[in-house]
Amino acid sequence: MKSLELQRALLAWYRRTRRDLPWRRARDPYAIWLSETMLQQTRVETVVPYYRRFLEALPTVRSLAEAPESRVLSLWSGLGYYRRARMLHAAAKRIVREHRGELPRDVEGLRQLEGVGDYTAGAVASIAYGLRAALVDGNVTRVLSRLFAVEDDTSASAGKARIWDIARVLVASAPGDPGDWNQALMELGAVVCTPRGPACEQCPVEAFCAARAKGLVDELPRAAAKRAPTEVRRVSLVLVSSDARRVLLARRRRDALFGGLWEPPSVEAGTDAGARALAERLGVDASALESAGEVLHVLTHRRMRVTVLRGPLPAKRSWPTPGPDYDAARAVPMADLGEIAHATLTRKVLALAKAAAPSVRSRRSR
Repeated sequence: MKSLELQRALLAWYRRTRRDLPWRRARDPYAIWLSETMLQQTRVETVVPYYRRFLEALPTVRSLAEAPESRVLSLWSGLGYYRRARMLHAAAKRIVREHRGELPRDVEGLRQLEGVGDYTAGAVASIAYGLRAALVDGNVTRVLSRLFAVEDDTSASAGKARIWDIARVLVASAPGDPGDWNQALMELGAVVCTPRGPACEQCPVEAFCAARAKGLVDELPRAAAKRAPTEVRRVSLVLVSSDARRVLLARRRRDALFGGLWEPPSVEAGTDAGARALAERLGVDASALESAGEVLHVLTHRRMRVTVLRGPLPAKRSWPTPGPDYDAARAVPMADLGEIAHATLTRKVLALAKAAAPSVRSRRSR
């Protein structure tokens, strides 16, 4: 009875106050799958414009399957975690090949798709198909660990299993639409039961929260400390034409970090010899390169510090691959950058080089 009261209170709150997000207006399984893939490890406000643009360009599973990978990555550019885009693309091809363009209608079938784990399968199954499938993400873990005072390490297998068990029991007994129930849990974790400074006094289920009763809210969920990100240092060469209309970009090998994306060619930092060798390979006089500064780019497991060197773009029709991390290179019109797949780091590097350009020219003129 207590669980039912909790569920009714949470669902009533969700239906009254839920955010108006574009994917909540959709019932198309493809659109829901796309949104859940984009939302993995990414904030809602970041995802919304990407979701709209992606759906406008590739509105069906079949259109996604038939699109070249370069187009998919271009639409994903700046969203990060590019493996998600590649897996989405591969899964779309499988859906067209094996399921006549329709997403599987059960959790097990969804789990067979590339990039679809337990969470995404549960989200699509419950929201798109109304199945009583559980899902657990960071928000749900936090909400359930606090509601039920789960003191196990939720980053370890036993703690994860405990949370999943609770989620399965609750979705099986939730009144009404199981998709609404799952979204209510996630919504509570996103806007009320936050990692720091949760708004307990605004929580619709505060009366049912065991962690609140025990004074454990700020201590839960328990999880082992995350490993510190690895420090990575690189030097990036931004070679720009004299009229500032073209820049040299190189494409990362598919199996490398940022695979398939274009960026100014770079090399691991450590000695000046590496940057000089890269410049020589590209036919650039290393003495003509000037520092534009340093970019810091933080990924989940890496802190990247990139020294940016700016220099003139030699007049060439073809370019050698800059090194083992790349499989192509070409001079690209600045006006076409929006159509080329590239990472946020590339935007930062080019912006820094552009900002430094006036000082570089003034130093040369003296």
